[in-house]
Amino acid sequence: MSHTSKNKRQMLSRVRRIKGQVEAIERTLTGEESECEEILQLVASCRGALNGLMAELIEGQVRYHVLLPGQKTFPSQLEAADDLIAVVKRYFK
Repeated sequence: MSHTSKNKRQMLSRVRRIKGQVEAIERTLTGEESECEEILQLVASCRGALNGLMAELIEGQVRYHVLLPGQKTFPSQLEAADDLIAVVKRYFK
């Protein structure tokens, strides 16, 4: 079972929130008097949500497809994976 199947409910919830954020951007842009600041804030929020989802997917990829659960993993591999995941999360913030 892949990590996306295992966490399907949480991931779908995140995607639905992101969809709501994108729809809010669309509603704001189609409104009569759209304030640039408001649109920028909505886009930044949406980008942050997408970055969080991307970081979560990358972490799952590393932990479940690179390290291969059930197979022997050296402590140095676990440390390297943790370091990589930490860097990815900082990058996407």
